[in-house]
Amino acid sequence: MNLKTWFLETRPQFLLLSVVLAFLGTCIAWYEGYFHLGYALLAFLGLLLCHISVNTLNDYFDYKSGIDLEAKRTPFSGGSGILPAALLKPRQVFWFGLVSLLLAIPIGVYFVTTLDGGWFLLPLLVVAAVCVLLYTPVLTKLGWPEWAPGLGLGALPVLGIYFVQTADYTLPAVIACIPSGILVHNLLLLNEFPDVEADRKAGRKTLPITMGKAKASIVYSVLTVIVYLWIIGGVIAGLTGVIEKGIPPHCLIALLTLPLAIKSIQGALKHQEMDKVVPAMANNVLVVLLTQLLLGIGYILAGVFVVG
Repeated sequence: MNLKTWFLETRPQFLLLSVVLAFLGTCIAWYEGYFHLGYALLAFLGLLLCHISVNTLNDYFDYKSGIDLEAKRTPFSGGSGILPAALLKPRQVFWFGLVSLLLAIPIGVYFVTTLDGGWFLLPLLVVAAVCVLLYTPVLTKLGWPEWAPGLGLGALPVLGIYFVQTADYTLPAVIACIPSGILVHNLLLLNEFPDVEADRKAGRKTLPITMGKAKASIVYSVLTVIVYLWIIGGVIAGLTGVIEKGIPPHCLIALLTLPLAIKSIQGALKHQEMDKVVPAMANNVLVVLLTQLLLGIGYILAGVFVVG
């Protein structure tokens, strides 16, 4: 079997998200005086396996429902194209996704049983597993499914990577993971725009379907603005003593992605024109990845500054 085909089935371009999530969670832990390279890498491996699982299972269920046969593929939506091209069999893709998730379970069990207070990690892992397994076949049909990837592939991974190195959940860490949740929520939301008709036929109830593209584009725009306001607010809250330790001022470097976000919002608001939406999706991917990368760099700069 062609290894390249299996590799492409994972949708590797989207796996960069797991890299920046693990990076951000580790940077937050390091800033607070905790760092364990082995735990960070092991947790990243578990996250990567879960991400591969959700990508491949999504491909499988979208093919079986007929969505991938009708959707107009873009670089950011419409699946990998592997199954419609008959490069792999549906059964193979299903088991690839399921085995990827099963391989992640021992990693979670290790942390739960090894860390001091590791059992507090268990609810996070259970919620993440539910998001992986049920997102495509169940949650997408219940209305507002975008919260699941926002939580399971956004906020919780950052918090989980932080926990395995600190054995604790703290208010600053929770505050810091919220932008990741919103960004990943919006990543799925905007990528759903080209698939509305195919998704509707399959019984999905994504936000662009339930409220229409016009309102969904406004939701996307408002949430994108909230990401930057949240970062600014977290910095101000820390500087003024509203909370004991807010987001470090150095993390304002993440505001450098604001011009890309504005372009993405402008494209989303022109949802009737697909030649505007696709560039908006590209800018949105950059916003999601670079904003979190810059937040992590901000924590590193803050830690270096404090040490100096």
